[in-house]
Amino acid sequence: MSGKIPKIVCIGKATQDVFLKDDEFDPHKEGKVMYTHLPLGAKMDIDDLEFATGGNATNVAVTFARQGLHAEYVWTLGYDPASEAVLRALDAEGVLTHNVHQDKRYQAGYSTILIATNGERTILNNAGKATNADGDNVKLDVIKTADWVYPTALMKGGVELLRKIVDMAEEYNVKVMLNPAGTELAKPNKLKGILDSVEVLCLNKEEAQMLVEGSTSEELVRHLLHYVSVAIVSDGPRGVVASDGETIIRAGMYEDVKVNDRTGAGDAFASGFLSQWIQGKTLKESIVFASANSTSVVAHIGAKPGILGKHVKLHDMPLQEKQL
Repeated sequence: MSGKIPKIVCIGKATQDVFLKDDEFDPHKEGKVMYTHLPLGAKMDIDDLEFATGGNATNVAVTFARQGLHAEYVWTLGYDPASEAVLRALDAEGVLTHNVHQDKRYQAGYSTILIATNGERTILNNAGKATNADGDNVKLDVIKTADWVYPTALMKGGVELLRKIVDMAEEYNVKVMLNPAGTELAKPNKLKGILDSVEVLCLNKEEAQMLVEGSTSEELVRHLLHYVSVAIVSDGPRGVVASDGETIIRAGMYEDVKVNDRTGAGDAFASGFLSQWIQGKTLKESIVFASANSTSVVAHIGAKPGILGKHVKLHDMPLQEKQL
């Protein structure tokens, strides 16, 4: 890689998260469901309460910033407490936010996250108010100055706004990494039509099966390579398969840690991969860091506290590499 530090523009929704943790949220207790019943009129005490900020695009921006890259966040936010909290958190991380469009019509999302004793969670989500399906007031012109763009969780814009972002990126020779959220996956056929303009695609197994045929992660990766240059398919505790068209890697868990909260694990993996890949690291090195970043995140409460910093020391992990 040259001496130029890559710039990544991250586009998509932002939230403020409040995490509730209590021993009552135990899916293993006999007779319990994932969470205790919430009787009408009752007042229940909660052991732990933590506030953090989230939203896929803000989470990945923090990974890039902590890895010493130029990260910029672009979206529409308001002047509500949640929007201001998101901007303060990003500013503190060194993520550029001057192209966020603030207007009293908009507000960040707000999520109440009930964390089970095994780290799984139930999310009560208010999406907030953001740009419309046409992406009005999202300052897409900033893409022209970027090396990469990372769009995700585009809310009402969905796959139509994604198409607009990808088309602009293609026009200005800006590469795209895509780890689509629910709004983009809601129209899989249209999403599939965009993939030929995507450089790196990261999906879980179920998402990949919405786009291509395949019963195993390796089959899915091989088929996705007909559309993108780098394909990554994860399958929970069974690990991940990735290929750059030359080699194919199957990786297990980086480390067996106590899972405190799975929020942001996918964002940490995808952004962890790209943060190394765009700096000229090998496919193997990028997967190792991605796995380590995700593992660190689930050991903490919230999507951002566990994101790894630059110069972190990594160890080997279960991994197989072969020629494609």
